[in-house]
Amino acid sequence: MPQIAKYDTTGKEVGNIDLADSIFNDDINEHVVHEVINAQLAGRRQGTASTKTRGEVRGGGRKPWRQKGTGRARHGSIRSPLWVGGGTVFGPKPRSYNKSLNKKVKKIALRSILSDKVQSDSVLVIDELEFVKPQTKQMVEILDNFNLGEAKVLIIIPEKDENVYLSVRNIPGVKTLLVSSLNAYDLLNNDFIIITKEAVAKIEEVLAK
Repeated sequence: MPQIAKYDTTGKEVGNIDLADSIFNDDINEHVVHEVINAQLAGRRQGTASTKTRGEVRGGGRKPWRQKGTGRARHGSIRSPLWVGGGTVFGPKPRSYNKSLNKKVKKIALRSILSDKVQSDSVLVIDELEFVKPQTKQMVEILDNFNLGEAKVLIIIPEKDENVYLSVRNIPGVKTLLVSSLNAYDLLNNDFIIITKEAVAKIEEVLAK
């Protein structure tokens, strides 16, 4: 069972916290992580690109000239893909890029990434993160206390907290995420992860095998 230090918002160590082996010390399955990240990024694609075929381009209903006797190549429509202003052959059409994945596979990816982050000392657990009112300056000070001023940081909180969200949203490279919204891309796309003690317990509950 991995044990890591627990801090307060001033950056002072206030104890240790035991992390569940099955979540934070699991085998790292790179293939599953790759599949889940690919599926997540594919799902973000709008899939709204569209082109017109020769049947959808306006005009071209009349044969441009007679079939024989002109010395020119035969044509049936000025909207043929061979013509300027004609239709497009095999162009994109609106479609969905979504890939379906089992919940079990997604959980394996999340456990793999969290385990990798713990092994690389990229996870910081803090006792609590409370703001009486939105205060970006105070959040910047907290990050500075951990020397994370230039790093990309993901802050995981157990439930929606408007004050925390508003305090973070204007800081470049810093993002808040609810435990219920955990996803592979956001976990992987950050240098450090800050998790509150309460959020750790909730993650262990959600990702339990």
